[in-house]
Amino acid sequence: MFFLKLSLLMLLAVAPDLLVHAETSVTCEGNNAVLTCGAGVLNILSANYGRTDSTTCSAGRPSSQITKTDCYAINTLYKVKSRCEGKSSCVVPAANSIFSDPCYGTYKYLRIKHSCVVHKTSVTCEGNNAVLTCGAGVLNIVSANYGRTDSTTCSAGRPSSQIAKTDCYATNTLSEVTNRCDGKSSCVVSATNSIFSDPCYGTYKYLSIKYSCVVHKTSVTCEGDNAVLTCGAGVLNILSANYGRTDSTTCSAGRYSEQITKTDCYGTNTLSEVTNRCDGKSSCVVPATNSVFSDPCYGTYKYLSIKYSCVVHSEFLFCHHPFILFTALSLPPKWLRPCLHLFNYANCL
Repeated sequence: MFFLKLSLLMLLAVAPDLLVHAETSVTCEGNNAVLTCGAGVLNILSANYGRTDSTTCSAGRPSSQITKTDCYAINTLYKVKSRCEGKSSCVVPAANSIFSDPCYGTYKYLRIKHSCVVHKTSVTCEGNNAVLTCGAGVLNIVSANYGRTDSTTCSAGRPSSQIAKTDCYATNTLSEVTNRCDGKSSCVVSATNSIFSDPCYGTYKYLSIKYSCVVHKTSVTCEGDNAVLTCGAGVLNILSANYGRTDSTTCSAGRYSEQITKTDCYGTNTLSEVTNRCDGKSSCVVPATNSVFSDPCYGTYKYLSIKYSCVVHSEFLFCHHPFILFTALSLPPKWLRPCLHLFNYANCL
């Protein structure tokens, strides 16, 4: 039994990225999708409001309403992320009033793939620096606020007038922190008005950041070639991306010096383009070309750098790695109980 326990623990330790549990929610048109994460927060991987097959949500529907299977609402992912990302739960109506109608006359459904992320919290009093680190992983910023939402945090030695206002929010906090930290292994953010402006004059503020650490992979593709991302049975979670140049050595072989000297070249639409093409899919191909991203620095030879993680369904882990399943089932209930949410071995049958 000792060796069974040890084997399971070793397998879980060496493959932590395989234990991220992705779930799929399917909601027929006219109903509400309800997503919950318990103690974690929602990480939306992919979403579509439309129809991609003729069987889902088809009961009692005439054939004319279910035959169109290339129906996609292009704003679905953005809308679902806006309502759900970083929250412990959310409700999304599967309705034309939310997503518009991508295919008139077709009965649609809302399919959402998400994972639950256990987050960390950083709180930094005004005038100090928030230091976020993730070791071998990269930062995934979930939520952030510079202001004050209670009268106790960062209150020591402060007069009541400086801590009484508890509805203080700097609306640009999340974007500022995301730009400085998302996809990096570490970052420093100053909790100051000079960074976020002053959302409530006279109030002593603090910077609160919720984040998670994600183990990532990196793909680098020279201009003119194709980036090919694959995740086996899992799905791609795009963390950061840039088409441009940030150093003079990558993709430099055989290039003139004037083609590689500019190292502050960023394609501002890179992340959105790569996310639209890849996020939530098991594989994707992205051409590293100006025709896809436009040309952020004329005359410079560029490359496409993508950081991503693979989110794997727990059923794949336990069904396709029988030794892990055998080991898990051999353990006493007290060992299994903390991990029961990770798999449903009935799905292996």
